[in-house]
Parts: sequence; structure tokens; C-alpha cells
Amino acid sequence: MTPTPAGPDGQKNIADSTILVVDDKAQNLELLVAYLDGLECMVEQATDGVEALEKVAANPPDLILLDVMMPRLSGFEVCRKLKTDPETRDIPIIMVTALNELGDIERGVESGTDDFITKPVNRLELVTRVRSLLRVRHLRNELDRTLAYLGDMEAQEESADDDKKT
Repeated sequence: MTPTPAGPDGQKNIADSTILVVDDKAQNLELLVAYLDGLECMVEQATDGVEALEKVAANPPDLILLDVMMPRLSGFEVCRKLKTDPETRDIPIIMVTALNELGDIERGVESGTDDFITKPVNRLELVTRVRSLLRVRHLRNELDRTLAYLGDMEAQEESADDDKKT
């Protein structure tokens, strides 16, 4: 397994990304999806925290835009569950919220969010932060693949050395 090279400035990887947008208000979902249209990513949608967790379990996205105030399961709870699960903890999460009290921000940080965007959402800010976190996500994936490849090579060398000794 050889590492897959990224395109110039990561654009190839960003276009191949999946983003999960979670909000209980249809207008907010539509707006966020429209703002992300220029990235040419696959965009999935969920209307509450429970549905978001189900979608992540079925097909983990590369990034999640997560509303905070939702029925059934808040964004804080969803974020906490995802960040404590070894299978999903590396998925970047941007909380999209109208909350702007320091206590709300602290609660978001404690639950593990990677970034915040306040409502009303500014399109340029959203796209810039999404691109940035997707680049980080893909660089981390590339690093993980490279380390796995090097680990395999090292194991093969050790095995060959053991064979020579016998």
C-alpha cells in the first residue's frame, strides 16, 4: 500500500470529501448546503442529533457542521459522543450556533468541537473554515496511511532479518 499523493493544495481531496450538515430547521440546512455548493463535496443532511449519529455510524463523513440547539439530542451531546468514540473522534466538527455566551463556548470546547461559526452564517467564513479543516483532515489521513505503510515495511524487514538468522 503506497500513500496516495494529494493534488495541488489539497483540492482533489476536498472535492472528494463528504460533509454532514445537521440542523433541525429546514431553512438552515438549505442555506448551509447552498453555501457549500461551490466546494463540489458530497453533502449529507440530518435533522437532529440521533439521525446524525446514525448517519455517521453508517458512513463516517470527513467533516460535520453541527447545530447546537436541537430536539432529542443536542449538538453538545452529539459532539461528546463522537469525540469519545475512537472510530469517530478524528472527524472535525464545526458547531454552528446562535449561542454566543462564554459558557456556551466553554461547553462546546469541553464537548470536543474543533471550531465554531455563529449564526447568521457568513458564506465566506463558512467555506474558508470548512476548506481549512478538510485540508487538515486529509493531511492527517495521509500521515496515517504513510505511517501504516512504513510500519508494514519495517515489519517486512524484521521478518526478512529473522528469516536470514534461521
